[in-house]
Amino acid sequence: MIQVIATKHAPKAIGPYSQGLVHNGLVFVSGQIPFVPESGELLRGSIEEQTRQVMKNISAILKEAGTELSNVIKTTVYLKDMNDFDEMNRVYAEHFSDNKPARATVQVVRLPKDVSIEIDAIAAI
Repeated sequence: MIQVIATKHAPKAIGPYSQGLVHNGLVFVSGQIPFVPESGELLRGSIEEQTRQVMKNISAILKEAGTELSNVIKTTVYLKDMNDFDEMNRVYAEHFSDNKPARATVQVVRLPKDVSIEIDAIAAI
């Protein structure tokens, strides 16, 4: 059985997908961009600010699913510019100080809404 996760504390899907899904004890969080759900606006600040917002969005979806960042198993980070790697990595490390999930980081040509970062995640419940 698949459970759909939806929370008003994270961005609504901008396409035909769910914020997250739960299946067999795992939460699959769709790629999150630096969208601020409270204001309905994209955050266009520094890569550090954008990364913090993305992590906040992921945390909200995980909380709705009954888990948290400490249970994240795998992430994928998509960067518009790999020159942002060090700054992103510092903020990312603040959120995964004890649990260090497996991760891939790739540079992409373009992201939704022309943002600089997107992160997806898989977590255990």
